[in-house]
Amino acid sequence: MRRLLKSLLLALVVGVGTGAAQAAPAHIDAHLPQARLAGAGAFTWFTLKIYDAELWVGEKGYQAGLPFALELRYARKLEGKKIAEASVDQMKKLGAGTDAQRAAWLREMASLFPNVKEGERITGVNLPGEGARFYLDGKVLGTVRDPAFARAFFAIWLDPATTARGLRTALLKDAAPK
Repeated sequence: MRRLLKSLLLALVVGVGTGAAQAAPAHIDAHLPQARLAGAGAFTWFTLKIYDAELWVGEKGYQAGLPFALELRYARKLEGKKIAEASVDQMKKLGAGTDAQRAAWLREMASLFPNVKEGERITGVNLPGEGARFYLDGKVLGTVRDPAFARAFFAIWLDPATTARGLRTALLKDAAPK
């Protein structure tokens, strides 16, 4: 009984399962033809839901050297500057980049990431060997042309040492090649 309750609680917090197959949004499909949803989950801070996340992969699944997309749908209003600062904090916890690199990445993210309202989506697309492109509700925000940045940024959610291990598990649920 205890195990069942724990599983149900985890399902509520993380959002296990990807549900029925769904078509990728056009801005994701442009980078990942035949994209599929690998996994989805929610990120909460204490009891506050911050965002829902989705990982989209191509037919070869999730691999760091391949394009993939991570979409965050915000559950509350947040300042773009705070999103950038939180991202750098997580990169630092993972040991990604030098102090100088993280300072440069913070400036780039702060200039790209807008303030978001509940329901808005920021999508990051991993562009191997190039960097990462970002979208707000399907419209291009810009590109950070630095492969080291892209690795550090997506590691926030996908690295085994992430602070959000339950979310990582949910995102990678169906990420193996098909």
